[in-house]
Amino acid sequence: MTAFEAVLFDCDGVLVDSESITNRVLCTMLNESGWPTSTEECLREFIGKTVRSQAALIESRTGQPLTDTWMAAFYERRNQALRAELVAIPGALAAVAEAHGLCAQRIACASGADRAKVEMQLAQVGMASYFEGRVFSGHELPRSKPFPDVYLAAAAALGVAPAQCLVIEDTVTGVTAGVAAGATVWGYYPSDQGHASAEQLLEAGASCVFGDMGELPAMMKAIRA
Repeated sequence: MTAFEAVLFDCDGVLVDSESITNRVLCTMLNESGWPTSTEECLREFIGKTVRSQAALIESRTGQPLTDTWMAAFYERRNQALRAELVAIPGALAAVAEAHGLCAQRIACASGADRAKVEMQLAQVGMASYFEGRVFSGHELPRSKPFPDVYLAAAAALGVAPAQCLVIEDTVTGVTAGVAAGATVWGYYPSDQGHASAEQLLEAGASCVFGDMGELPAMMKAIRA
């Protein structure tokens, strides 16, 4: 592993414990639309992906078009649940603060989710000040993860070459994007949140994996030293 000059964090599942909340709402709405799915199946099909990117799958299972009206209702119900229930991943705030100090504020949040959701979530868990002006959404770029666009945009905005960036990801989709950008990727794999396994993250190109976000500050200090 090499030293890094910037840290680029994914959001959902890395900084905030949102995946189970979002997928519960999605599961409920898919059931209402005629797809009798489970939250477990939703996690397998949608974690690390946008709902719109899976439009063909949803339409084939529900027999209905994925309309803007349906998506607006999903966003509203999702955001309502997130505002009521969202918490930070244990240890994430300390990890963000450590990265912010180690890298002279050169950190960013690079997510495949829509900007409004990302910024709402960061504000709700007390991280917004660390990422002010440095939130990047795959929705605003030509391609979202697993393509590297969002990480390339974040690195460019920080003025750091992608090869000198450390990416923190929890999905195969996200690891693939970070690796494609040319960054070093560390994979986070908590066993209780439906994330990808350590083996899957390593196979996707993560250079190392860890299961507790509380370990990240020491890991970053060690590699920077």
